[in-house]
Amino acid sequence: MLVIPAIDLKDGKCVRLRQGRMDDETVFSDDPVAMAGRWVEAGARRLHIVDLNGAFAGEPVNAGVIHAISAAYPELPIQVGGGIRDEETVQTYLNAGVQYVIIGTKAINAPHFVNDLCLEFPGHIIVGLDAKNGKVAIDGWSKLSRHDVIDMAQHFVDDGVNSIIYTDIGRDGMMSGVNIESTVKLAQSINIPVIASGGITNMDDIRALCAVSEEGITGAITGRAIYEGTLDYAEAQKLADEQTSS
Repeated sequence: MLVIPAIDLKDGKCVRLRQGRMDDETVFSDDPVAMAGRWVEAGARRLHIVDLNGAFAGEPVNAGVIHAISAAYPELPIQVGGGIRDEETVQTYLNAGVQYVIIGTKAINAPHFVNDLCLEFPGHIIVGLDAKNGKVAIDGWSKLSRHDVIDMAQHFVDDGVNSIIYTDIGRDGMMSGVNIESTVKLAQSINIPVIASGGITNMDDIRALCAVSEEGITGAITGRAIYEGTLDYAEAQKLADEQTSS
């Protein structure tokens, strides 16, 4: 199982939000490229980058920073989300060396868009499902839709997405532990990888996810925990390798 460091970009800086609120941020670095380097040196085998401004604007805002990170670490698989609403944006990111693009709000508002992207860019499309109480949130988590997480995930499997990133937004940035039960329930309902996100706090959360990794949970995104030091990234990936290698 991959432990995937998150770099959330706001106004060109590396920040973390609590429960997705743009007015509740902590700035961890003014140099996101250097921060990416820190995680690469610690052994990261994938990087998760979110353009927070882009998620709210509906178009890329921090693309220049993302391109700079990709250029600095060309061997590192990078997955990018936030404000990706058209094929041109996807193509631009892939041309810049990004491996995967994450579709969130538009996947819910215009499901055919995901199908089109999977045909155009097979293997490169991930859908991010951000949920609260089993319902999908959209527009930078500012709105709760009527859509059920599992129903939507099964729909996107049929479209041919690479994987699903599942975030429990009630726990994201709150250091309250990962929602194992709902993550497993989703993973059991589909036949593609699920990447867990939201609430990962310490090694106990990594152990808990490793214990259920055979259900189809292939990755865990961590942000605030590795920035605040409650989780040592290198140790977390080492543990995940040991627990899930057999």
